[in-house]
Amino acid sequence: MLRFVVRRLVLLVPILIGLSVLVFLWVRALPGSQASALLGERATPAAVAQFERQYGLNRPVHVQYWAYVQSLAKGDLGTSVASRRPVGTEIKEKFPATVELALAGMLFALVFGLPLGFIAAKRYRSPVDHGSLFLSLIGISIPVFFLAIMLKYIFGVRLGWLPTVGRQDVLIDAEHPTNFYILDGVVTRNWAAAWDAVKHLILPAIALGCIPLAIISRVTRASVLDVQNEDYVRTAHAKGVPPRQVDRKHVFRNALLPVTTIVGLSFGILLSGAVLTETVFAIPGMGSWLKEAIFNHDYPVLQGGILFLAFVFVIVNLIVDVTYGFIDPRIRVS
Repeated sequence: MLRFVVRRLVLLVPILIGLSVLVFLWVRALPGSQASALLGERATPAAVAQFERQYGLNRPVHVQYWAYVQSLAKGDLGTSVASRRPVGTEIKEKFPATVELALAGMLFALVFGLPLGFIAAKRYRSPVDHGSLFLSLIGISIPVFFLAIMLKYIFGVRLGWLPTVGRQDVLIDAEHPTNFYILDGVVTRNWAAAWDAVKHLILPAIALGCIPLAIISRVTRASVLDVQNEDYVRTAHAKGVPPRQVDRKHVFRNALLPVTTIVGLSFGILLSGAVLTETVFAIPGMGSWLKEAIFNHDYPVLQGGILFLAFVFVIVNLIVDVTYGFIDPRIRVS
């Protein structure tokens, strides 16, 4: 298993190099120029030329890329042209908000998706099964931004039950040593701040987790239907093993393998695809940060942010592969 993990980490290097080339060329193919986007009305030809000389944008592309690779080798992701701050520092500030949101969305999807899919499979072709399929189709089809706006209107504006913007009430005095607001509230024993951070996460988590919930529900249903017809399940029933024990030890556990794959992929997508949710709920995370960078043609932010998210995505999938061995002991990695 250790050799497998090391090999996957080594393969991460060419993946990131290839991605860095694609991102480097992509950001420079965006319509308009970085100088015009940031200078605005002051974008005179002289100002644009000075800006490009200052940031090396007038040099050949391959020269710019080599300079960027040298910076990456030193652990430097560059400096944001818009904020004049290191990209690594901004990632430390933005990434915790996205992680909290992604974890909350995935928790919502798992808590409701796994039982829904399992119950639907155990009651195959019943009204419960048809109802779960209908709800999962709605969950996959409804646009995230529309669901987010509806949740804000119903639970925030009309009922006033939950906050609709930000990560925490501005009137709460709280310390944030890690920028994970819930964790910070627990560590500092500021329970009011922790609970307020939880309340701010509920609506965004529901909006973000609806699509993964629908997918997990459908995959769980299909996987359980396949597993419960296997020979070892029928043998367990024939030996008189209690049905709940059969479902728990033989059916559900073996049905988790494809579900684990979907959870890993969905979590990686949630980390990199929360742009709409973060925008609607005004959450200062990676998605909204990268969105602003696209509008500003902030090349260092786009390059550093996308490479960082790609690294996280590969690590998440590595964790999923390792998890297979714990779920099913029959799996061995040579």
